[in-house]
Amino acid sequence: MTIVAMNDVVKRFTGDVVLDKVSLQLEEGERVGLIGRNGEGKSTILKILKGLENVDSGIVTHKKGVKIGLLNQMSTVHSEMLVEDYLRTSFGELQRLEKELRELEQEMATNSSEKLMNRYGDKMALFGELGGYEMDADLNKVVNGLGIKQLKNRKWSELSGGEKTKAGLAHLLLQKTDLLLLDEPTNHLDFLAVEWLTSFLQHYTGTVFVVSHDRYFLDEVVQKMVELENKELIIYNTNFSGYLKEREERLLREFQDYKDQQKKIKKMEKAIKQLRIWAMAANPPSDAMFRRAKNMEKALERIVMVKRPVLTQKQMQLQFDEAGRSGQEVVVIENVSKKFEDKVIVKNVSMQIRQGERVALIGENGTGKTTLLKMIEGKVATDSGYIKVGPSVKIASLSQQMEELNQEMTVLEAFRDKVAVTEGEARKMLAGFMFYGEMVFRKVGNISGGERMRLRLAQFINMPVNTLILDEPTNHLDIASREVLEEAIRSFSGTVITVSHDRYFMDQLCSKVIWLENKQLTTYEGNYSYALTKRQ
Repeated sequence: MTIVAMNDVVKRFTGDVVLDKVSLQLEEGERVGLIGRNGEGKSTILKILKGLENVDSGIVTHKKGVKIGLLNQMSTVHSEMLVEDYLRTSFGELQRLEKELRELEQEMATNSSEKLMNRYGDKMALFGELGGYEMDADLNKVVNGLGIKQLKNRKWSELSGGEKTKAGLAHLLLQKTDLLLLDEPTNHLDFLAVEWLTSFLQHYTGTVFVVSHDRYFLDEVVQKMVELENKELIIYNTNFSGYLKEREERLLREFQDYKDQQKKIKKMEKAIKQLRIWAMAANPPSDAMFRRAKNMEKALERIVMVKRPVLTQKQMQLQFDEAGRSGQEVVVIENVSKKFEDKVIVKNVSMQIRQGERVALIGENGTGKTTLLKMIEGKVATDSGYIKVGPSVKIASLSQQMEELNQEMTVLEAFRDKVAVTEGEARKMLAGFMFYGEMVFRKVGNISGGERMRLRLAQFINMPVNTLILDEPTNHLDIASREVLEEAIRSFSGTVITVSHDRYFMDQLCSKVIWLENKQLTTYEGNYSYALTKRQ
């Protein structure tokens, strides 16, 4: 049964068409992935389905009584509310019933009338039917699965952006909605939490509609792919790997149809022109030939034109500007220990990173991976031991939160702050990273996460380096931009050290995995899948 449907929906923002007569049906129990480039309108589709955005034309219908949950920004949460209290609000009616039961218990302590006892019994039965006795178990299951147990007793105002996203995801999953609308749910999750969420969604009884650029996650969770391209939706009844194959076949088929039609049109136009020449050359001019030419023109006008398929989309132009080779020893860590806010990050650890290696540093959230990167960069001091970086090593770093960017600067100002070029040259270079026209005058604080990542990468290309330190570089990037980044790293002859939870990214690019766990470092000479197999 259809749970929600969009038919011929048109949506505009400030006069620009974002969605052009798109149609989509989501059936009960389906798991569907939505992909497309950053800024194409994927989040808008989720908001339309939730009822948070109106459409300019077309129809959106919902199954009667359907309960829809959307993972979005939790701006309405009171700053002083504890995370556990916030999570418990997801139980809704159960919470109200539990409160009524406590009040009845207090009343029964002084008044044990039969009427009161019967009322209490009815409420208890309803509480049990609605799953009241499983509330704590459900809460702990989700909290432990997402790795946020340590957040339960913290105030909302004390959480980072990533922690708020995880708490918001937990709140949504606990609601047991008929339709889950998830916008990049794996951002900010470590690999263990991603694996747990994957399993949770695979066994979820409702419908799941997820926007994601995590290619392994899409392969494991969804059975249908929806691609938003050029304001239209294209549907593929397969997972992500199947979509890649079917998309290529579709484009080739559509391009052949387009070429065949263009060939037919040119042939008809040539015939019309020839008939008119013959009609004029006849003595007297031939009305019959003129009529045939006119009839062919009418037939030509009735032809439904096949759109020329876009075989290659515009992509950012990324190629790192390389400095000369560093020495063989890029980073040497000897007997290093580090505490951070009374928590031991590493204890007496040693390792070596050599020139040209592609190293993935992984571990659960909160284990100290980012702190270790900052120690390598010299931004954070060790408590004991030493970290030696080769004298000819030239590092460019990309932080997860992109603190390097000034939120108050425009895109153009932020770029020129790092790259000394004229305004005209800067605008031309930014266009290579898909910042066109007036976009360069938008403030950094007002652009999306994907756009910020592209801006930071744009600054990179004019910094001569031989070592890249990347903290979650694929976060917020769409699939096309991830592929460009991956290709640029493949072509880079220097050393790469990355913290990432993107399993596809690590499998494609990393030849060494360093696992941070229990304050120690374990090295695996292979990619992520190899390391995982060795650990198992």
